Amino acid sequence: MLAQQLNFEARDPQWQRIPEAAGVFALFGADERAEPYLSRTPNLRRRLRRLLDPKPEQSKRLRLAEAVRRIEYCVTGSDFESWLVLYRASFATFGDRARKRLKLRPPIFLRMAMENAYPRVYVTNRITKGAGDNLFGPFPSRNSAETALEAMLNLFLLRRCTDELHPDPAFPGCVYSEMKKCLAPCFQGCTDARYAEESAAVRDYLATRGESLRKKLEAERDTASAKLDFERAAELHSRVTKAEAAAAWIPAVVHPLAKLRALVIQPFLDGEAEQVALFLLEKGCLAGPVPYSVAGMRHQNEQSGSSSLFAQPMALQAVPLGESGGAAVQLASRDVLEERLETALGELRRQLAENRGGTQQTADQLCLFSRWYFRPQARRVGEVCFADEDGGLPKRALLRAISRVYRAGTETAGEPRES
Repeated sequence: MLAQQLNFEARDPQWQRIPEAAGVFALFGADERAEPYLSRTPNLRRRLRRLLDPKPEQSKRLRLAEAVRRIEYCVTGSDFESWLVLYRASFATFGDRARKRLKLRPPIFLRMAMENAYPRVYVTNRITKGAGDNLFGPFPSRNSAETALEAMLNLFLLRRCTDELHPDPAFPGCVYSEMKKCLAPCFQGCTDARYAEESAAVRDYLATRGESLRKKLEAERDTASAKLDFERAAELHSRVTKAEAAAAWIPAVVHPLAKLRALVIQPFLDGEAEQVALFLLEKGCLAGPVPYSVAGMRHQNEQSGSSSLFAQPMALQAVPLGESGGAAVQLASRDVLEERLETALGELRRQLAENRGGTQQTADQLCLFSRWYFRPQARRVGEVCFADEDGGLPKRALLRAISRVYRAGTETAGEPRES
């Protein structure tokens, strides 16, 4: 189940064979059919000694030494990787019960019901196969999604009711139509074409995290200003400010689920090798880790403030010494680094194609990603780069992020880690 294993005897525990590194472990008893004890830890040797080698005075501690016969473990380079390894091992061992053991909760989305004749937006945690283009998320919580939804609806005239509409001119409408906050399709207060136009604008707003509305209002403001219509320009400027405030409630991770694509960069085994670990997130599913070698990379100096090309990651390529005994290295083309990156991405895509599951697996793995992403910045190890509007991953930004993560990993490799 896990990469490494050893037989355990209480008389000769052989603790020196277990590394003092972060990882996931499983404890097996004499009966191989019994379920193992499975967990993760920032220090394998310390945690296993606490479980299997308690001090005599610790009488209340659970004594497992006599019951355990075999230990399996897997060393990981980051907490993100530990959670993913634990998730895979838990489902291989416990099946669907692993979801409750790991406290996996479905991620929160805003869904736009485009299949309805009069679309509306609502908060949901349900993922369906046909709704990938109309699910926007994930959000850190239901409360944050509801706040973002309310702020967005105040910018548009989309309906907020949950009724199945059958437009009737005799219908009295609701309070939102009275306050001019809805186009009121319930009593044919607008044409179907006008409501479809408003729906398309709302969907563009969600897909671009507010950028579409901001750019539209800024263009109208600049046009009004050029025509010396300063009252109209001031009104539009006020709406731009309001739109920016509403968009601030939408995190950068929010994308249409069908277009959610990102590369997560994590340290590799506490910086013991010249590598980082890459994970691919695509449509809510995770693949990885795949190592990326930084051997020969000249790392950028983030603190220098220089905009020189030499501040960017470069590869060093060995060359034969000349007759005059010149330098043994030279700066190689950036293509060397990008070629390595493309190879790693190809392997991640292959893993993703082989292990892609259903909507429940998508929800589980997106929950693991959200659990890491929405941590406070000071506690979040590693970085993530999202795909651009065309779906491609920005390679230059990725190389800079890889350099930062590797440097941060080497700087903290020797520091003690919290349990």
